[in-house]
Amino acid sequence: MEIQAIPGAIQASDADAIVVNLFEETQPGGATRAVDESLDGAIRDLIDGGDFTGKAGQVAVLYPRGAIPARRVLVVGLGQRDDFDADPADAVRRAAASAAQKARDLKARRVATILHGAGAGGLSVDAAAQATTEGTLLGLYDYRGQKTEEPPEELPQELELMIFRQPDVPAAQRGIDAGRVIARGVTITRDLVNLPPNLCTPIHMAQVATDVAADAGLRVEVLGREEMQALHMGALLGVAQGSDAPPRFIVLEHNAARAGELDTIVLAGKGVTFDTGGYSLKPKESMKGMKADMAGAAAVIGAMFAVGKLGLPLHVVGLAPAADNMINGHAYRPEEVVTASNGVTIEINSTDAEGRMLLADALVYAARFQPSAVVDVATLTGACVVALGRGVAAGLFSTDDRLRETLVAASAATAEKLWPMPLFPEYEKTLESQTADVRNSGDRYGGVGSSATFLKHFVDYPAWAHVDMAGMALEALDNPYAPGKGATGFGVRLLTEFVRQWGQN
Repeated sequence: MEIQAIPGAIQASDADAIVVNLFEETQPGGATRAVDESLDGAIRDLIDGGDFTGKAGQVAVLYPRGAIPARRVLVVGLGQRDDFDADPADAVRRAAASAAQKARDLKARRVATILHGAGAGGLSVDAAAQATTEGTLLGLYDYRGQKTEEPPEELPQELELMIFRQPDVPAAQRGIDAGRVIARGVTITRDLVNLPPNLCTPIHMAQVATDVAADAGLRVEVLGREEMQALHMGALLGVAQGSDAPPRFIVLEHNAARAGELDTIVLAGKGVTFDTGGYSLKPKESMKGMKADMAGAAAVIGAMFAVGKLGLPLHVVGLAPAADNMINGHAYRPEEVVTASNGVTIEINSTDAEGRMLLADALVYAARFQPSAVVDVATLTGACVVALGRGVAAGLFSTDDRLRETLVAASAATAEKLWPMPLFPEYEKTLESQTADVRNSGDRYGGVGSSATFLKHFVDYPAWAHVDMAGMALEALDNPYAPGKGATGFGVRLLTEFVRQWGQN
């Protein structure tokens, strides 16, 4: 879709559809009032007749019949003013997504919209333009997969953000450009997570990461089994040995040439391309959705694309260890002991606690970059879903106050919710082993805390955070810019915003 900032009044546009907005239980104001007056009070008639309330996500369609140049007027609800003020950027994303979807249903090719959230909404011009762009592009995402039927025409094809003041056009265009990059990063991640597991193998993830690196100007290195053996990555390789699909350890670097002069951030994501549970076999009902167990690694790849394209002023490293967790004569078994790359021995008491094994070696590898902060993200535990709910929030564990606070601030800015959780020392007791330094899984209680505590055994730097995004990778709840039952792309916007804010602190 072509998106550009255009100076002018919305009522003068001759687009197939123009978009204005309205808060719940209010009368038209600003640009919406100007359109209403041009239509001789048609928007007020909708309100007075009870056909439109301004409820969030509600969209009404009016036909001007020559009163203004546009063929249609879409009025999108912003919801209650207090709710909007609590998170204006997310309210704008949602409104833009709802309007774009209605425009697509109406087969509008060219759409013009007011800048939702600017002016009375309290957002700066560039922030409003970014949120409008993100919401539009993410709301129109449509994964067709391996369907053989001809895909529908991509509509709308053009979006014009009408900017009332000419001097605001450059700021709006900057917001558009940033929103487009971030939406593309989310799309990369959604596409990976939505792929079936016979296609989204570790090799495929490595190829996507290589393509991303070429597009975003990143350095890329892909380690195969032999390189991982040389690095003594026994935890990762223990998981991978049960699959015919060879594992890959993907390393992406932004500003690699300036590593010595810039602050370094490492992002690591769990990349289990399919999780059967291994010999601790999952029941059949729990096997559904396990193609998404690489969503953390996919989020890191998508975020690295955005970080590179935005040119953020930090040295940023993305690590994506990728492997299947399968069963064959070579698969690792309960009660085996493996050795991670930092020499820590691990007793396997559940082969279904495999994602933390991949992350263990990734977290050890991160130390070589002498990072100021490391953040890992993973669909790690069902216990986190029990604690926080499906599609509600991810759990956040951190060893550093500044890191925790920056991630929470990034969460607030992106509406990718995090909830801080504790690293109590009592969790260590559940990981004690008679035959190794640590067990890879605790008991049935406190599983989200004990899993984070397990990962801490592989951290050798002061600032580390673990994001357990189980329950957030698929099927967003009531979110128009993450529509359908597929991948949400959770983590891309969060991690990108985290890097941006860390660079400003």
